[in-house]
Amino acid sequence: MTDAAKQKIQQDIDTNPVMLFMKGDADFPQCGFSARVVQVLQHLGVPFKTENVLADPALRQGIKEFSNWPTIPQLYVKGEFVGGCDIVMEMFQTGELQKLFQDNDITCNAPA
Repeated sequence: MTDAAKQKIQQDIDTNPVMLFMKGDADFPQCGFSARVVQVLQHLGVPFKTENVLADPALRQGIKEFSNWPTIPQLYVKGEFVGGCDIVMEMFQTGELQKLFQDNDITCNAPA
């Protein structure tokens, strides 16, 4: 991973309480897994920032190395790696995701 990619990833995670590295963006997801995570976050009314890994090959590879997680999307909350699509969906279904947002003082419309 390049130093520039690592710095960009760290800056994005540090400055955005909810950060989603995905294929595409929130308005135009370019894979089904990314689209599902965006739908969950929008359903919960959680403010979040996205970074399109397809726009930068160094970022696409870098985020996988940064988290030691092989797939995209990747969700971070308050600097902590939460997981990919399957984990986010499971946490949403059990109410654990909503609780995570509430515990971190992040606006969330759905009760835990």
